[in-house]
Amino acid sequence: MRLSEQDVVAAVAGISTRRLRMLVRNGWIRPERMEGAPAFSEVDVARVRLVCHLTDQLEIQEDDMPVILSLVDQVYGLRRALRNLSRAVESQPDEVRTEIVRAFRDLDRLA
Repeated sequence: MRLSEQDVVAAVAGISTRRLRMLVRNGWIRPERMEGAPAFSEVDVARVRLVCHLTDQLEIQEDDMPVILSLVDQVYGLRRALRNLSRAVESQPDEVRTEIVRAFRDLDRLA
């Protein structure tokens, strides 16, 4: 489901249309465009909430936001990759999964 700017403003406390547009202009939120207007996903709305929390509650400065958002994106990317790896391992026969677990434990002891 895609949301309009007005939907996002109604859903997120402390956000105005002007501020939302500034977040988009800064590249911190990247909505799709539909019929020439921004169309926000639920992930976009969650990111808007995160940015508002970081700036309003934690007083993170605007200059620091690109670094923080980049790190958040990396963490989510790593979580996605680990979830996919886990699914791939789970799809293997028992003996292969056993060997993977053994190898993982061996590597973990070396770390």
